[in-house]
Amino acid sequence: MSDKKRYVLVGTGGRAEFFYGALAQNFRDKSELAAFCDINQTRMNYANQLLREKYKYAEVPTYPADQFDRMIENEKPDFVIVTSIDRTHHKYIIRAMELGCDVVTEKPMTIDEEKCQAILDAAKRTGQNIRVTFNYRYAPHHTKVRELIMNDTIGQVTSVHFEWLLNTRHGADYFRRWHRDKRNSGGLLVHKSTHHFDLVNFWIGSHPETVFAFGDLMYYGRENAEARGVTQFYNRATGNKVAKEDPFALHLDSDAHLKAMYLDAEPEDGYQRDQSVFGDGINIEDTMGVLVRYQNKAILTYSLVAYQPWEGYRIAINGTKGRIEMNIVEQSYVNSLGDKSLEGALIGKTLRVLPMFDAPYEVHVEEQQGGHGGGDPVLLNDLFGEPVEDPYARAANHIDGARSILTGIAANRAIATGMPVRIGNLVRF
Repeated sequence: MSDKKRYVLVGTGGRAEFFYGALAQNFRDKSELAAFCDINQTRMNYANQLLREKYKYAEVPTYPADQFDRMIENEKPDFVIVTSIDRTHHKYIIRAMELGCDVVTEKPMTIDEEKCQAILDAAKRTGQNIRVTFNYRYAPHHTKVRELIMNDTIGQVTSVHFEWLLNTRHGADYFRRWHRDKRNSGGLLVHKSTHHFDLVNFWIGSHPETVFAFGDLMYYGRENAEARGVTQFYNRATGNKVAKEDPFALHLDSDAHLKAMYLDAEPEDGYQRDQSVFGDGINIEDTMGVLVRYQNKAILTYSLVAYQPWEGYRIAINGTKGRIEMNIVEQSYVNSLGDKSLEGALIGKTLRVLPMFDAPYEVHVEEQQGGHGGGDPVLLNDLFGEPVEDPYARAANHIDGARSILTGIAANRAIATGMPVRIGNLVRF
């Protein structure tokens, strides 16, 4: 009998290859990819083509989404990897656990408090394990911040200021895709900011208690474009003459990978990957400000803007003994376009400590290769390889996954109501 762990994957879109490629290439000695599941057969066929041609790995059986239970029965996996559209995460996570499987899920774990509660209840009921793939925890510069705070370098953390900028390449991409509908993604405060809110929880060793927020669609969308004097519009870019002059347009027929994964798969489910960022129907925010109070009384001020000329973030962490400042410039990217190892890759970084009564100093962080600032390979080894003892406790479970998204979920409710939201009123742990 093989001692390899068996994995099946549900949702073969843009994020899926990060996981199945790693299983097929770097961890095939200890792991076995057993099957794909998706609503789209063309996309599963393309994933199998990549397995065969790019990774020299045998094709795996494919199952339509409505045959998820049959897949589990036939393939008997140890783990289900969930990389489907965000609003369906809870369905596969819960059913996988009910059928006796552990789960590896892409972030965000889910998109609203009801689905979050259902996952928490199912985990408690079944006793199965969930891993949420927060690769940013594993980036060396982020781990270093955790180390500095754990070592009492700046004393008790009292406040954090976190400014994240998405540029007009990467940021715009969320407004072309299914993410533009909050019913699918929870908006950027859930889909994207879950990374950032998790980092704060991870760094300061606490969790959110009360959240307030403002947010609006102020740049993307047809109404904003019209206010700036735009007069020519289109629904989708591919094959459209108007879109040829639009720097925001994504042409699916210009890249073989995008064409195979999305354009060729379109007749099955109607999903258009190349919608105009200045079209109608966008109901997520592109400009957001959030205020959070944590259980340990620390305060977070958070800003996310999705249409900036550069990509990266500025963070200041204040404590009773000093301050940590980190400035990061990241490689911009479009999902499923280009080298995956460049997703979130570093272009520049500074990390400084400013002691209360001493001279400021730069903190050296050893560079590592790989996406998301070198965090991706470390995360993948932690998931599929031989995990090493980790004093920083970077592996994230469903409780971590819930606490990260609940900041964004509460922020969405605050935007809608104009009132502060207590996390304890959203779910029961």
